Amino acid sequence: MTEDENQSRPVTLSEVKSILTKVSKDREQMLYEQKIALEHAQKFVKVPLGKTKDMIKELSGLDFIQEIHAYKIADLLPTTADDVKTIFAKERITIGDNESKKILEIVNKYYIE
Repeated sequence: MTEDENQSRPVTLSEVKSILTKVSKDREQMLYEQKIALEHAQKFVKVPLGKTKDMIKELSGLDFIQEIHAYKIADLLPTTADDVKTIFAKERITIGDNESKKILEIVNKYYIE
C-alpha cells in the first residue's frame, strides 16, 4: 500500500454505492455488512456520482465551507435554510441567510425532486 491508500478521506453515499456495486460484480458473495450498506445506498442515493462530485467541487469553492461540510451537504441534500443550519448546528461556524441561500442554489442545481 502507498501512503495515499492509508489516508482516510470522506466519501459520499454515491461513491459508496459505486464501490459496492463494483465489489458485488467482482465477488461471488459479499460480506453481510457490505450487502446492508449497498441496500442502504441504493435506497437513499438520489444524485448520480458524477453530479455529486460536481456539487462537492462547487460547494468546496465557497469560502465558508470546508470539504467535510460539502460531503455532508451532498449526502443530505438540504431543501430549506433550516436544513442547512441543522447540518452546521454542531460546528463552530454560523451560517447566515445569504450562505444558506448560496448552498441551496447549488444543491437545487444538481438535485431536483
